[in-house]
Amino acid sequence: MTQVGQNGPGIRSFDRLVELVGDGGVVVLSGAGLSTESGIPDYRGETGRMRKAEPMTYQTFVGSAAARRRYWARSHVGWRHIAHATSNAGHHAVAALQARGLVTGIITQNVDGLHQAAGAERVVELHGSLHRVRCLSCGERTPRERLDQRLSVANPGWEGAEGTINPDGDAVLSDDRIDAFTIVDCLSCGGVLKPDVVFFGENVPRPRVADCFELTEDADLLLVLGSSLTVMSGYRFVRRAVEHAIPVAIVNQGPTRGDDDAHVALDAPLGPTLTALLDELPDKPGIRKYPEDDL
Repeated sequence: MTQVGQNGPGIRSFDRLVELVGDGGVVVLSGAGLSTESGIPDYRGETGRMRKAEPMTYQTFVGSAAARRRYWARSHVGWRHIAHATSNAGHHAVAALQARGLVTGIITQNVDGLHQAAGAERVVELHGSLHRVRCLSCGERTPRERLDQRLSVANPGWEGAEGTINPDGDAVLSDDRIDAFTIVDCLSCGGVLKPDVVFFGENVPRPRVADCFELTEDADLLLVLGSSLTVMSGYRFVRRAVEHAIPVAIVNQGPTRGDDDAHVALDAPLGPTLTALLDELPDKPGIRKYPEDDL
């Protein structure tokens, strides 16, 4: 297991990670690196370094019917990949730590729903979920499966040969396949449909951010899993933990923006590391499960 450099404020070792997590009160901040072992690529980690695809921005999506057709055609193919992905050892280890009362909440930057599929609770989806669709006019949210069925009906005989799958759940398609694709609108009002995720250039809703800050401030440890913390959307919670003298531990493949803020920072694969962590910790059902249990 490789450890990062020694510039940060604490002992950087697996044993120290075991001690910190074993004390309980852990809030997990997870990123795309936790889901790569489920076959879902990321933009910045090991699976994303050779990628040239640019993510869809909110401004492009709302401003161009052609861009929306491109997005939904590619996403219609890529959704099959997301929908059939299964939780990996890392997700199951986090859920098990929560069941033991050591993890009090989970903030995830991922939009794949794999924490919940592994049995985790109290998951705040910072950037939303690909499993839902939202109408930009009336605000109605509907299951992605329903839209998938409608798109299949609207495009009989359309075949989008699956190519490279991108982190945001779409597939690389040729222009002629995209041009032949028909998109559908909201059944309730005829408005534009958008995946219920936060696109680049779009703000995370303030109440959701406030919930995450509250979780962070109530934590005894912020455990970052599989995030490079490159964007402020996730890194702000590390900064908030530091401001409140809450220790930070990081497990990620590759360096992160938060390494110098961390008491422990391990450069290691997520699944094996979290499984080993779980094995080192005794099952202590008496530990408080959630902060309100102390009231």
